[in-house]
Amino acid sequence: MLARVYSCALTGLSGTIIEVEVDFSSCEEPKTIVVGLPDTAVQESKERVRGAIKNSGLRSMRNRITVNLAPADLRKEGPCFDLPIAIGELACRDETWIPELDDALIVGELSLDGSVRHVRGILLIAAKAKEMGFKSVCVPACDAPEAALIPGIEVLPVHSLLELYNHFIGEQRIEPQQPCELTETTVTVRTDFSEIKGQEHVKRALEIAAAGSHNVLMNGSPGTGKTLLARALPSILPRMTLEESLDVTRIYSIEDMLPPDIPLIRTRPFRAPHHTVSYAGLVGGGNIPRPGEISLAHRGVLFLDEFPEFDPRVLEVLRQPLEDKIVTISRATGAYSFPANFMLVAAMNPCPCGYYGDPNHNCTCSEFSIQRYQKRISGPLLDRIDIQINVPRVEYEKLSGDTVGEPSAVIRERVEAARERQRVRFTGNPNVTCNSEMGPAEIRQYCRLDAEGEKLVKSLMTHYQISARAYHRLLKLARTIADLDASPAIQTRHMAEAIQYRPRAKN
Repeated sequence: MLARVYSCALTGLSGTIIEVEVDFSSCEEPKTIVVGLPDTAVQESKERVRGAIKNSGLRSMRNRITVNLAPADLRKEGPCFDLPIAIGELACRDETWIPELDDALIVGELSLDGSVRHVRGILLIAAKAKEMGFKSVCVPACDAPEAALIPGIEVLPVHSLLELYNHFIGEQRIEPQQPCELTETTVTVRTDFSEIKGQEHVKRALEIAAAGSHNVLMNGSPGTGKTLLARALPSILPRMTLEESLDVTRIYSIEDMLPPDIPLIRTRPFRAPHHTVSYAGLVGGGNIPRPGEISLAHRGVLFLDEFPEFDPRVLEVLRQPLEDKIVTISRATGAYSFPANFMLVAAMNPCPCGYYGDPNHNCTCSEFSIQRYQKRISGPLLDRIDIQINVPRVEYEKLSGDTVGEPSAVIRERVEAARERQRVRFTGNPNVTCNSEMGPAEIRQYCRLDAEGEKLVKSLMTHYQISARAYHRLLKLARTIADLDASPAIQTRHMAEAIQYRPRAKN
């Protein structure tokens, strides 16, 4: 007898429908064989399935069992096939309820006592089930709220193998999971801007960066507050839309990083990898590629502290994702693409000892070591960072004073107003949501300068080495400053402020 159960395998950020075919044949010695490129975890499922069926009080047939996971040329990994394999075996024994399985997609890991455990990637699996026309998806009960984020498909929360078996034979139906109620988007306030003394011009630069999703590099001596400012940045970023939340949740679901009680991520990610992070850890990789830190920071902030201490070869791989907002990892088995639309915020010291140019400390570094240290960050990478600003030491009077700065909530209102102007401007263009994502066509349309502004930029390009990329980024930055000023056109003062945020090298 042959039973066919449908499940799903995860490949990158997409899913592939898997047909779990279970066949019984007469054999003197009971034996289970799993074929279809299974990994070790899938091979071991036959022992978990045997124990789960026995300890659930269900009768298993003493036959030769062949389990085929089709398509056979796709490698299967993880324990999510335990539940469909067990249901397939039980369906082969009973036969009468096999047609019930045609409209259901089943995933879940089994314990030896028959209970169903959590599996990763449920959001993608539920979305794939809906896309392929399944009426219901059977998932572990702990993962049901996550699956219920996908509308238009029945989600059955399964606590145990016995419970799902009784559902299919009609003895006791499982109540579907109610659709997930979306809560109000929140803003994570690790550090409020009002708590940071001084550094008003740096706060202004970060406000501009948040308003247009521009990249930032802060350069300053140790203890000037670079890390504190970076960690306060999420508190002024605009609230996430539902589409952005689903994008981020999909990635964290694949990586099995969703908190148990939070099916949908509503706060912008803030990732701060150590400078010893590997190439695969930063951009993603592995035999079967998985997302890296730049994808985990999607729609949020990637903070790289001690920027020059990162391996230069690792930093160079950021160049393409910073431009394309996506990273593609190629393997012999195929290419995997992961979203990487993040704000890069980097912090560095001016020299190895950290005190080059500091009026209060003497620098102990040689000129050669200073140049070598600063050249660890390549020109093409620096060219992709819109705002580069020095962070000076805060004076004692400001540190000891009682003056409270502008709170993050007030700054965030201005940022959200600027983002709303951009949203209206780019209506009808799904590929552009903020100024930093504008291409040449949008720049030509929305970043026109008046005669005085043209004269200023021409003078800048005449006296300093400005690349075409830097020129376009300068225009996008000026457009963001104008949006914060609620100005329909870029004025000379907006361009002048944008220019001061970019370093210039003389010819």
